Amino acid sequence: MAILFCNFIKPLPLLLLLSFTDLFASTLSLGIGINYGQIANNLPTPSRVSFLLRSLNVTRVKLYDADPNVLTAFANTNVEFVIGLGNEYLQRMSDPQQAQAWIQQHVQPYHTQTKITCITVGNEVLTGTDTQLKSYLLPAMQGVYRALVNLGLSNEIYVAHPHSAGILANSFPPSSGSFRQDLSEYIHGMLNFHVQTKSPFLINFYPFFAYKDNPNEVPLDYVLFQPNQGMTDPITNLKYDNMLYAQIDAVYSAIKAMGHTDIPVKVSETGWPSKGDPNEFGATPENAALYNGNLFQRMQQNQGTPAKPSEPIDVYVFALFNENLKPGPASERNYGLYYPDGTPVYNIGLRGFLPRMDYSAAKKNAFSFSALLLMMIFLIHF
Repeated sequence: MAILFCNFIKPLPLLLLLSFTDLFASTLSLGIGINYGQIANNLPTPSRVSFLLRSLNVTRVKLYDADPNVLTAFANTNVEFVIGLGNEYLQRMSDPQQAQAWIQQHVQPYHTQTKITCITVGNEVLTGTDTQLKSYLLPAMQGVYRALVNLGLSNEIYVAHPHSAGILANSFPPSSGSFRQDLSEYIHGMLNFHVQTKSPFLINFYPFFAYKDNPNEVPLDYVLFQPNQGMTDPITNLKYDNMLYAQIDAVYSAIKAMGHTDIPVKVSETGWPSKGDPNEFGATPENAALYNGNLFQRMQQNQGTPAKPSEPIDVYVFALFNENLKPGPASERNYGLYYPDGTPVYNIGLRGFLPRMDYSAAKKNAFSFSALLLMMIFLIHF
């Protein structure tokens, strides 16, 4: 069958092949990361998601756990993964033996075939109310890092913690950015950890929240990257035409205020919901399309922030799919770029493909990703 298939493919016009390949390309080839959440009961299998993301040229994915089904489905691909340890693991991870056992079970079996570049330890712990959990955070990060060192993986995988924007006491003007005083004892130790391990500072930013809470004061165009008058930092005289860049620079200023200038900042989550409750102003597909579409364009241009113009922003967009079991307001279930059936929630030029079949079946029959694409070309042509 393989020989017959190849014989039929030979006469295909190059133009058809190029146009079909173009159909499977998108602006996401520029290196934007995608958050792949799974709090839902209607999502496609990981093997189908693998096909979708590779058809979009997505090369960076962030998980909230270390799902072995996902890591297996992306084996031998060019996709890099951030995997996560939930808050429930923090106390145990301060024990080097338990941290090493977790890595040996959840990382080592997959790392040779699936690229794992980061382990996030906990999520938005410092803005929670559990003081004991906060005290576990840094020791847990240190425990995981020491385990990576012991296993010879510390040069390939870094350790970090995604913070909520709520850790900031002040974010405007950006040059006056500062962390909350009540969190300084925790953040100071974490910044030292990032310097010692040469790892980035992760933070989740949602300009949507700022607009939702103050729609009469926050200009919509400013938060959506649309043309606007912008705002000028009176201290540095730097002009900001969008809120996200101002927030990023506020973090750099807050880090500098604590004595560090060599820690990169990455946005581990940002996005805009396409639907919300009646009081969630701005949660529409039109605004979501503008926010994410404009952000993708800026990423494609390798833009930096006004304070860090030579350092392209590093962003993971939230999220890949709408997740129907997420608790909270309606917006929480409507951040996805895609519906679970693979249909785009709104049009920003994402032209990926979610196959009806489970790609793992194709793998069992010795078809590679490229061969499956060629089969689809064959079917369309004939």
